[in-house]
Parts: sequence; C-alpha cells; structure tokens
Amino acid sequence: MATAELTAHELIAQHRPTLDQALEAIRTRAYWSPHPEHPKAYGENGSLDAAAGKAAFDAVLNTRLDLGQPGTDDWVGGEISPYGIELGVTYPHADADTLLPAMRAGQRAWRDAGPELRAVVCLEILKRISDRTHEFTHAVMHTSGQAFMMAFQAGGPHAQDRGLEAVAYAYAEQVRTPGTAEWTKPQGKRDPLTMTKSFTAVPRGTALLIGCNTFPTWNGYPGLFASLATGNAVLVKPHPRAVLPLALTVGVAREVLAAAGFDPNLVALAAERPGEGIAKTLATRPEIRIVDYTGSTAFGDWLEANARQAQVYTEKAGVNTVVVESTANYKGMLANLAFSLSLYSGQMCTTPQNLLIPREGIRTDEGPKTFDEVVADLARAVDGLLGDDARANGLLGAIVNPDVKARLEAAAGLGEVALASREVSNPEFPDAVVRTPVIVKLDGAKPDDEAAYMNECFGPVSFAVAVDSAADAVALLRRTVREKGAMTVGAYTTDEEVEEAIQEVCLEESAQLSLNLTGGVYVNQTAAFSDFHGSGGNPAANAALTDGAFVANRFRVVEVRRDA
Repeated sequence: MATAELTAHELIAQHRPTLDQALEAIRTRAYWSPHPEHPKAYGENGSLDAAAGKAAFDAVLNTRLDLGQPGTDDWVGGEISPYGIELGVTYPHADADTLLPAMRAGQRAWRDAGPELRAVVCLEILKRISDRTHEFTHAVMHTSGQAFMMAFQAGGPHAQDRGLEAVAYAYAEQVRTPGTAEWTKPQGKRDPLTMTKSFTAVPRGTALLIGCNTFPTWNGYPGLFASLATGNAVLVKPHPRAVLPLALTVGVAREVLAAAGFDPNLVALAAERPGEGIAKTLATRPEIRIVDYTGSTAFGDWLEANARQAQVYTEKAGVNTVVVESTANYKGMLANLAFSLSLYSGQMCTTPQNLLIPREGIRTDEGPKTFDEVVADLARAVDGLLGDDARANGLLGAIVNPDVKARLEAAAGLGEVALASREVSNPEFPDAVVRTPVIVKLDGAKPDDEAAYMNECFGPVSFAVAVDSAADAVALLRRTVREKGAMTVGAYTTDEEVEEAIQEVCLEESAQLSLNLTGGVYVNQTAAFSDFHGSGGNPAANAALTDGAFVANRFRVVEVRRDA
C-alpha cells in the first residue's frame, strides 16, 4: 500500500459536493455538468490552456510511456493518426501471468475503503483528467480522427461527465443497503431473538475494459469508473489504433491511487503487438470477472458467448432508423438531419443510417413534397452545410480507418446515388482522408435492396428507403430494431396516431426515440445525467450508459451476522 499524500478527509471535503450534485442530477435528469465545454475555460486553477495542452501532447510523441506497472516484457506501439502523422509512442506490453496477480494485491484495501472514499478517489482522477483536457483532446483527435472541437467536447468534458455519472450510479447502488443493522424478532413470552448484521459491497473481481477506436474515452470511461468505484481492479486494453488516450488515463489513475494510499496496480494497461489480438485471451481468463466492450457485433457476440466466467457489458452495432412521415418545419428538419448525417463523418454508433420515407411523399409546412423532392432537398442541405472546406473539416474530421473508406466507396454501387461523396482537402493535415457523406436511394419493397439497408454500414453512408405508407415504415422500423438493434431512432410526424405507433414500437422493442428534432439537439447526441445511451433491450447493446443495471452487478453484498 502506498503512503497517502491525499487523505480521506481532504478528498471527501473536496469532492463530496460534486458527488452530491451528480446524485441529484441522475435523480432529476435535468441538465448539469461540472466540466466546461469551451476551450477558453481552461488555463486557471492548475488546468492546462490550449497552448500548454498542445505542448504536453507534443512532448509525449515519440517517447516511451512508462507507467511503472509490473510484468512488462516488451514495449509496443505503432499508432498512426487518421490525420497522417505517426505518434511514435511506445507502451508497456504486459505478461498477464505477472500483472493480473499484482492487480489483485491491493483489492482488499480498496474494498475496505468503502463506497464513499472510492467515489471521491474516482472524482479526483476525473478532476486531474479534466485539468489536462486540452492534452487529451489532441490524443483523442489523433487516434479517432475526430475534428478538434468534437475531440475536445466528446473526448473531454462529455467523456468526463459519463465517467462521473457512472460513479454516481455506483455509489447510489452500493449505499442502497445499510452498512449495519440491529435485528430483533419477538418470541412472545420468550426473550426475543437479536442479531447484529453487517453488509459489505464486495467487488466481483478484476474488470477488463476493451476500448474502441472512435470514442476511446467517451465509451471507455463509464465501464472504467463503474468498475473502479464498485471496488474492482481494472485492466484497460485499448484499441491498437487508439492507445494513447486510455494510456494517459491509466497514468492519471495510477498517480491518484498511489497519492491516496492505495495500490496503483488497481488500474493497469494491456497494450498489444500488431496483430496480437489479446482481447480474446484476456477476456476468458479466470481472473477476469467483468468485461466492458464497445465495437463490432461479431466480437461482442463472441464475448457474450465465450467469456462465461465474467459479467459482460457490450455496446455493439445497430441499424439506426429515422421515419420521415410529415413535418411542421421542413427547413429545420432538413438542417437537423444534414448535421446528424455529417457529424464526424457518420462514424458514431448513434448516426442515422436508414431514412424511411413514404414513396408518395410527405406533408410539410411548405406543402406536399414527393419522395424524390425530400431526398434531393436533403442532399442539397448536406451540400450546403459542407460546401465550405474549412467548415467541412471542422464537422467531418477524418475517416478513422481503411475499412470505413472501403464501405463508403462500395455504397455508391448499392442503388441510385442521390448525393455523391467528395474528397475534402485539409491544409493542416494533407494526408488526412476526409470524405463527405453519400446518400443512396433504395426501395423498401425490393429484396435486393433489403440486403443493404438491413445491415449496418458504419461510416458516412445513409439510405433513403422508399416505403409504401407510414404503416409500412412503422412495421419496418419494428423489424429493424428487433432483428438488428438500434442505438437511436428518430421520427418526424405531425400525425398523433403515427407518433403513438412509433413510440409504441420503441417502448416494446427498447429503443431510444427522438421526435421532431429541428433545432440544436441531434439524434446522435446524448447528454450525461439525463439521456440514456442505448437501452440494453435490443441487439445493439446489452447495457445502457448509464443506469443502475450498468453498475449493480459489478459488486455483490455479503452479509455477516452475529448473535447480539
């Protein structure tokens, strides 16, 4: 156990008010965030401003990131930014037979610390990460391909919010049961039976976090902090193309744990050699009792089937659908959809893919619009949004990997192209692969077209699917969610019966629904403390970020009872 520099009293005094605010936020579901969204908010009280954050990122490039963890048998790396630069960072490669036992050594003290102290230690980790938001922004940007502002917000404050949200849920679930109870049972004329009982939240065991390429912090922090706050050690296995953001996170966590008097090996990194594929091996080891995963359906299904010794939480893939039946704000609808299709080149698990539109057209505040008119107007809206290359780069970011580029190029052969993708040059990063979205027309009544729209095509690809009627759109929505899953569903309608039918589908099939969005909120964005990301109730994910179910099975309550 390390020597404490941060006392329990200091940590509780500093962070308990934030924890209480987070608990209130998840109760009310109102807007709240302790992490500033604007880059200019940083630079005081120990936080890095933009220049210092960029300098810190540059200083890490082409270095060995030594985390001081046991069992290191090699140094590995090889990340190349989607913007075309080689990061040159090397990371410790772990001998799991040495590292995993070392991670267990500090778990008793961490368990005995209790829910409150664990929570405020987690909040100190998040505070130190928040202070380095500008540094983390560049790490996220150059591993995910997100544009700077999105990397700043989604990779920084929004990810930190999701981590804090997980801590709040973890704390609330653990303190639901009292620590002690005096139990007395009357026995009539005899003396009552009396017992003293204690209840302890005990960790399930070592957790494995399998990181993703596109949102390493946003998707990684909920599982990381949910497991840590419930008493578990956490082994972080980043995506090989996106190691740096999570490696920096592990470094901060180890630093704080040591400063608070706990074993820093409660959090460790498992980087891998190119092509090594250690996730399967680690996920099925007997020491691993929790797995968090974001990525492809195929590997998520494999984990659920094979990591039988562990509690597995997966966010996989779905076919996100928007029903366009009618609208009272045609221009607002088109602008909202255009932004949703373009943001981060559609490389979000929440981006709409299928737009179900009646082939006879829709009613709007500008009069009736045919199917072809709606699709053509949406194509013009995307073109208008992305017509300026500087603005396009700020919204699109870069294509994250060659697989996405290949899907985008193949999509044009699936049907009639309503909006062709074009290359966008990035003067700051000439080697970046930047592409605008493609929109392809398909017919919902043709079996050949169904093979395209009934499967996820991850990236800047959307299908405008002609359907016979609103009822057919609702039926296809139901089948899509039931068979393929959906992280998001959107709908535009002014008809109360259609709205009710769509809502009923989403309630019955467990899909998160956004209705008639025409302003500055988009179907592919969710706010921590208020919006649930996924539901855990359809094939796209078996868990929601974040709810009680996401944290409650990471610990068990063990009772000790004694005669009074």
